[in-house]
Amino acid sequence: MQFTQARRPRRKPSLTPMIDVVFLLLVFFMLASRFGSDAVLQLPLAGRGGEYAGPPRLVGIGAGNLDLNGVPIAASHLPLALAPLMSSPEDILILRGRDGAGLQRIIDVTTLLRDAGLVNVVLVE
Repeated sequence: MQFTQARRPRRKPSLTPMIDVVFLLLVFFMLASRFGSDAVLQLPLAGRGGEYAGPPRLVGIGAGNLDLNGVPIAASHLPLALAPLMSSPEDILILRGRDGAGLQRIIDVTTLLRDAGLVNVVLVE
């Protein structure tokens, strides 16, 4: 007489649901990621920027501030303050990064100047 039931063999867990989840995550992250869009910022070297003529036009770029020829200025007023110092939009404009100014800050100021039509920007150390 037997009181216990016969043991059924244990089923091995199926890996199919886990593989499905891994592939779904892979597809999700592939579609959600943004592939880099390379942008080129044209900055001539200081020695190759052409002939400098006219009054000084030195824009100092700090982490949170800007100055034009040593005088602090707001970023929104920079193109207007440069207008009397330049005879044409092709005149050379010198940018100098100060301590704490990151690359993104320099790119933002350069984009602001290019949007205002000032195209000949030289970055010095």
